[in-house]
Amino acid sequence: MLRSAEPPRSRFISRDPAGQGMKDIQATQDVLLYFVLPLWLCAGAADWTCHRRSRIEETSGTTESAIHLLMFAEAGSALLPGLFLQINSLIIAWMILMYAVHQATAMWDVRYAVAHRWLAPIEQNIHSFLDMIPLMAVSFVVILHWPDFLALLGLGSSPPEFSLRWKLGPVPTWEYKIVFISAAVALTTIPYLEELIRCIRFERSPMALRVPQSRGARSTTQGKGHDDAQRS
Repeated sequence: MLRSAEPPRSRFISRDPAGQGMKDIQATQDVLLYFVLPLWLCAGAADWTCHRRSRIEETSGTTESAIHLLMFAEAGSALLPGLFLQINSLIIAWMILMYAVHQATAMWDVRYAVAHRWLAPIEQNIHSFLDMIPLMAVSFVVILHWPDFLALLGLGSSPPEFSLRWKLGPVPTWEYKIVFISAAVALTTIPYLEELIRCIRFERSPMALRVPQSRGARSTTQGKGHDDAQRS
């Protein structure tokens, strides 16, 4: 009697779905903690370098620099609860809200910047990273805490939880938190505070009176090959 042949099992399909699920969770956590978040810091540091090369203190000045610090405060207000508090429906809702506020502030930042200084193509590319990385981070958190996200939408098997509790478990470790926060301070907080101080000092210096008021407008047209300010 002939039996139907069992299709060959792919070596890429786990024989232990539960074990594979744990591996997927671990992989998602690792990508978020060791790729997405560090990349965010690197993009922020690269953006600061572009600001410095464009002499932001002589063009868009203190206003744009203050907007940058506002965006970092918005990002930090979503990031720190994720590092130190137990993630539930409340934390997810807060992260989504802060992402929306951060994006609105980013649009304000770019609109103000292009009216006062030249944004090089490399800076525009860096902005694309700074726009999408927060969305990636929030998406990864939603994936890792899917039942809490469904509960937030009223689609879960249990009601949403809106309590504030310290994070339980070993992920992320205290060593990771210390290293990441130290890197964030070194790569973003200190440079952008230096940028703000540099802009304030320039505005209060005699040099500010010597810079033509049209310099910002001239910078925005630099890449187009014309300089209307020189004709004034």
